[in-house]
Amino acid sequence: MDWCTVIEIVVVAYIAIQILRLIFADCDLQLQWAEKFGRSTGSLARKVVWITGASSGIGEYLSYELAQAGCRLVLSARREEELQRVKKQCLSYGNLMDDDVLVLPLDMLKFDLHKPAVEEVLSRFKQIDVLVNNAGRAQRALWEKTDIQVDRDMLEINVLSVLSLTKQVLPHMIERKQGHIVNMSSIAGKLGAPMSGSYTGAKHALQGWFSCLRVEMFPRNIAVTNICPGPVFSNLLKTSFTEKSGELLGVEMMEGEKRMSTQRCARLSAVAIANRLDEVWIALQPILTVVYLSQYMPTITGWVTKQVGVKYIMKFREGK
Repeated sequence: MDWCTVIEIVVVAYIAIQILRLIFADCDLQLQWAEKFGRSTGSLARKVVWITGASSGIGEYLSYELAQAGCRLVLSARREEELQRVKKQCLSYGNLMDDDVLVLPLDMLKFDLHKPAVEEVLSRFKQIDVLVNNAGRAQRALWEKTDIQVDRDMLEINVLSVLSLTKQVLPHMIERKQGHIVNMSSIAGKLGAPMSGSYTGAKHALQGWFSCLRVEMFPRNIAVTNICPGPVFSNLLKTSFTEKSGELLGVEMMEGEKRMSTQRCARLSAVAIANRLDEVWIALQPILTVVYLSQYMPTITGWVTKQVGVKYIMKFREGK
């Protein structure tokens, strides 16, 4: 057997292995590798991690993952009672003392409170190692029927509030010459998600703003991670915007829907943080494959998507 044949066999075998990895994956291949062979979440022990939107959903379960890893936590959201519940669960793992978890109620839309909040965190812990921008809202509505005020509201909560808080934390990280900004984006930040024009636009904007920041902050030892989950069990649809300003969708996710568990999504997010990955995709099949195809063959994927139609895509998206 000559060397050319050996090389061909090796290449074919490698491609076959990668295809098998993708078929059975619930995250992109780089994150899958990091989970098996990368830094463990335990490497984050004693880091000060500030999580917004920590009272429910991915933010809540990420708090539990990082508490088990030994991180000191700042938990922020509007509902203090729910934050206290999350804190109690974090302390139950036995890795933290009461003073290691700060409950800091914060309405992200009150921009004037961002600077005092940062000052309070620094007064308590003297440092902020990781900021997780998780707070946000979703949306379900036809593009042409959506009030422009809904677009404004979505940009305020999902983009501008994130920029505002990050801009208050960033000078501290620059001074320390270390830090990590983590954004809970979405697969909608990579694809055009029908029936969610405002949400998709906001997540694309978030990706653009922080991809720029990542390059600027690299020489200063500050990492930026964009986490892009697909359908995950949470209360996201219950609080989603609709086409009318001030209206909530009020839909509960059903147990039998095909969605990733909140705990699994939080686990993978924690791995991404520990390994300081630039961008990760977290989704069940077939959505994960669609993201790959859209990334590398956008025109073909777009043509197929248009032929399939909105109703069929929404069934996949809603886990049905």
